[in-house]
Amino acid sequence: MVQAALGFELDTKHTYPEVTQADAEFYRENGYLVVENALSRDEVEELRRETTAICRGERGEIRNGFKHSPEETEEEVISRYLCIHFPHKISDLMYRHLAHPVIVDALTKAVSPNVKCMQSMLFIKAAGKPGQAWHQDEDYIPTRDRSLVGGWMALDDASVENGCLWVIPGSHKRGILWPQGIQTDERFDCTEESYGFPYSVKDEIPVEVKAGAIVFFNGYLLHRSLQNRAKSGYRRVLVNHYMSAESFLPWRGFKEGMALAKADYRDIVMIAGKDPFAYKGIEDIARPSVRPTKQGGCVW
Repeated sequence: MVQAALGFELDTKHTYPEVTQADAEFYRENGYLVVENALSRDEVEELRRETTAICRGERGEIRNGFKHSPEETEEEVISRYLCIHFPHKISDLMYRHLAHPVIVDALTKAVSPNVKCMQSMLFIKAAGKPGQAWHQDEDYIPTRDRSLVGGWMALDDASVENGCLWVIPGSHKRGILWPQGIQTDERFDCTEESYGFPYSVKDEIPVEVKAGAIVFFNGYLLHRSLQNRAKSGYRRVLVNHYMSAESFLPWRGFKEGMALAKADYRDIVMIAGKDPFAYKGIEDIARPSVRPTKQGGCVW
């Protein structure tokens, strides 16, 4: 087992599953991988408590966030949020979980010995909240080597009823970014929807998992989630995005006059191996923000 970085403290009462070479091959072939029982029960509970603290504003400012009174219950507070971008910027706990040992193990075996993280997203998705239409993460985070991976950490059981992931296995293989268009489907949030791909309903499958599982998925994999149709409760998920540290990341924060070929976003966190571009330094660019629920512009 590859050990976690960033000061992550292992739960000595929990047996962390090891990602095998067969698992890595399944990921490369299908574009996704489910690792059950990756997080301990205590880790899940701690992240749930931290979610509430973040939503209450106890960890720092969140752009477009809500004002809360001390009298509000936990349910009243967190049910107002759909997704918070970059929670690791204000939460030491979520920062350390960027390098959860199962994430480090999986990515160093399936992607690269040198791995960096550029984004975290905290989805809360209370009952009635929308999902996301078909998309590919590479639509929003462009890499130069197709190494983008999402690490989807389930903090609640994720089912068809409460809006689990749906994926199209193998849809990453061609390395094509399909066109996107505005959608007005009330089942989904403000994200655009991919279209024109050669797959149908019979190709998609739900990824139902228990709390504590981690789902890894390729940046070119077509995936979506539907609204939370449960009568109560949440589908809380901490999603981090990673890629090989050996590639440039032409994403945000371009300097004026910089050629696109040299653009390399440096607000990153190394979680494994060495950074071959360490001489460029690290920048602090991204700030925590709340994603809009309806049309009107997503924050990426």
